[in-house]
Amino acid sequence: MRTSKPISVTLGPLQASVNRRLASGQYDNASEVLRAGLRALEREEAALDDLLRQKVLASMANKKPNIPAEAVFKRLEARHARKVKASKRDA
Repeated sequence: MRTSKPISVTLGPLQASVNRRLASGQYDNASEVLRAGLRALEREEAALDDLLRQKVLASMANKKPNIPAEAVFKRLEARHARKVKASKRDA
């Protein structure tokens, strides 16, 4: 018994990739190719989520004092102004 209903998708240029994989004999049908692709996408997303989670945890563990947003923007604006001034001077 089927647990999901069939869907129709338009693959465009990706159809050639599906066809190559079918021709290689690695997969029996297009559904297997697409399921493998979705599993790979889920692994990639999980790895990215893990990486971002690690970065957030490392950032939260950092004992350096936080810099207020106003101070950051003030420094960025000053840096931008210096670059604009330098580019006008060099022009």
